[in-house]
Amino acid sequence: MEFVKCLGHPEEFYNLLRFQMGGRRKVIPKMNQDSLSSSLKTCYKYLNQTSRSFAAVIQALDGEMRHAVCIFYLVLRALDTLEDDMTISIEKKVPLLHNFHSHLYESDWRFTESKEKDRQVLEDFPTYCHYVAGLVGIGLSRLFSASELEDPLVGEDTERANSMGLFLQKTNIIRDYLEDQQEGREFWPQEVWSKYAKKLGDFAKPENVDLAVQCLNELVTNTLHHIPDVITYLSRLRNQSIFNFCAIPQVMAIATLAACYNNQQVFKGVVKIRKGQAVTLMMDATNMPAVKAIIHQYMGEIYHRIPDSDPYSSKTRQIISTIRTQNLPNCQLISRSHYSPIYLSFVMLLAALSWQYLSTVSQVTEDYVQTGEH
Repeated sequence: MEFVKCLGHPEEFYNLLRFQMGGRRKVIPKMNQDSLSSSLKTCYKYLNQTSRSFAAVIQALDGEMRHAVCIFYLVLRALDTLEDDMTISIEKKVPLLHNFHSHLYESDWRFTESKEKDRQVLEDFPTYCHYVAGLVGIGLSRLFSASELEDPLVGEDTERANSMGLFLQKTNIIRDYLEDQQEGREFWPQEVWSKYAKKLGDFAKPENVDLAVQCLNELVTNTLHHIPDVITYLSRLRNQSIFNFCAIPQVMAIATLAACYNNQQVFKGVVKIRKGQAVTLMMDATNMPAVKAIIHQYMGEIYHRIPDSDPYSSKTRQIISTIRTQNLPNCQLISRSHYSPIYLSFVMLLAALSWQYLSTVSQVTEDYVQTGEH
């Protein structure tokens, strides 16, 4: 199936081949766990069980930074699980959250009362995104600066760090509309969807698809306003492993957001980027000019799909024009234009003969495409 998808994108097929033949380790080096203590091995075991996608980029960080981020991520996921469990009463939950930090030093402490989540409706979208994602960005930024791998400004500028988290979180929430509905969760902000429907679940009905898409486009437009902050934040990073750690999820989210814009499939099934597309993004997003070119490309894709009839069309054009003209160069990625069509076709022919080998393309890539963790 991935071979068929790549037929119209020969550069993606070529990058899939490069990725499998060793390019993956240049972007995400494999960590040697033999020298780790037993407690750290346990942490990385839980990390891989919790999120293989984030585990990959975390383990690619330099030195002690990877251990700090690993533990930081696990603690936040535990807090998030506790906070999201609507079966726990407020009287019990609030003290647990307030005292959670003290339990980290109690090796025998466990909480086993978490149950299936009740239906929950999000009432304060900006605050929710800040606490579940923005604070993650702020905490990570402070770790980067404290390690002296990055300048103090990275940790001090909480506004940009907050935007890094919000952009990822909002993109996941937009993409996962149908999955959340099926599992009894509602994350789309009521102040937006209530302008288009009486109930958020009505968007899944075929007769409401036009209004659903209009609401979708408004949410995408609102999310695009974080991109200037993302560009500023990434441009300040100087450590290569930290840059890759931060940039790869962001460009994946940008590509996902472009795939969702004005797309009825959001309300019918799963919207995700192609595996070859994901690999290409991972291999390209290793420096700031390339990241800017990726953003420029996907802003162009959204811009050319803006319907004139969409109520938010003028605002969508405005924010995209701002991003493209004030922050990004009018350029193309070298890796996407350097190879001639004849050369790429020849590579595809050779690669097709050994496609069975490519069927083992890394699970890391698949996890990146499917990442949607609230």
